[in-house]
Amino acid sequence: MPQYRITMENRTSRLAFIGEGGDLFVILLVNWLLTVITLGIYYPWAKARRLQYFYEHTELDGHPFHFHGTGREMFKGFIKAVGLFLAVYGIYFLLIMVRMPVLAIIFLLGALIGLVPLVLHGTYRYRLGRSSWRAIHFGYRGELRELFRICLRDGALTLITFGIYGAWLQMHLRNYILGHVRLGSSRFSYKGDGMDYFLLNLKGYLLTLITLGIYAFWWQRDLFNYYVDNLRWEFDEGKRVEFRSTATGGDFFGLIVGNLLLVLFTLGIGLAWAHVRTMRFISGHISFVGETDLDRLVQTELEHKNATADELGDLLDIGIFI
Repeated sequence: MPQYRITMENRTSRLAFIGEGGDLFVILLVNWLLTVITLGIYYPWAKARRLQYFYEHTELDGHPFHFHGTGREMFKGFIKAVGLFLAVYGIYFLLIMVRMPVLAIIFLLGALIGLVPLVLHGTYRYRLGRSSWRAIHFGYRGELRELFRICLRDGALTLITFGIYGAWLQMHLRNYILGHVRLGSSRFSYKGDGMDYFLLNLKGYLLTLITLGIYAFWWQRDLFNYYVDNLRWEFDEGKRVEFRSTATGGDFFGLIVGNLLLVLFTLGIGLAWAHVRTMRFISGHISFVGETDLDRLVQTELEHKNATADELGDLLDIGIFI
């Protein structure tokens, strides 16, 4: 396929992270101090500031991404998350105290399985609804009911198979969630396969054991390549861009060992520089294959409406995977 071109001027599109370790260090230091001083209350504001930095210093074709979420919005989600988990563990320990351990374990497993789709749905709706590129908003159009169905079905099969079916659970979730991500008038899709993912991890686990840990870097390469190479970006008129990883096992060795030494020998001060190295590694090892014109992307009414809806602030924003 031809190299990904995005304008009539034949410029090659690329991802780039332009942040600097020193700038990020100041942000992380201030965030840490304020979080400690406020006994953790400042955490949502710290998270929003950190996300804004990473977004604004990540560029696609020279244009930065933006995160429009606020600490106040994320504080609502933080309180809701804390309340949910306190309620779950409160009931769990209550059942333990009244000497019903089996029922307590069943309840805890069921509650955690039930919380997963709620967290994923809330995270993607909020995070993507607050994300934009060139003033065009991302969006997530998945349904909570379908996530519950996937998690309950595949979660039960994972328990029955002692974790083996977890590979299928992860791929079904990834396929569904990323398949419902939008950027304006464009959409994304993911085509991971449970068997392929299971065999990839089985191979990585066994070879890591045999090589006394050395193959772990190549295992990470295989995982990164699998996550990236199965992602598609689809546009109108049947045009499509495919993501490709250019990372090698040696690249991952340099990244992981370098970050570890950087953090250890600076007693943690180098964490900001390790984050920067990681972001530059990721953006520098993702290429695009295909042909389209991103100047034709337009904002859709649904994504714009979701991006400005007040109720998004009440949703959970615990974490996100891509």
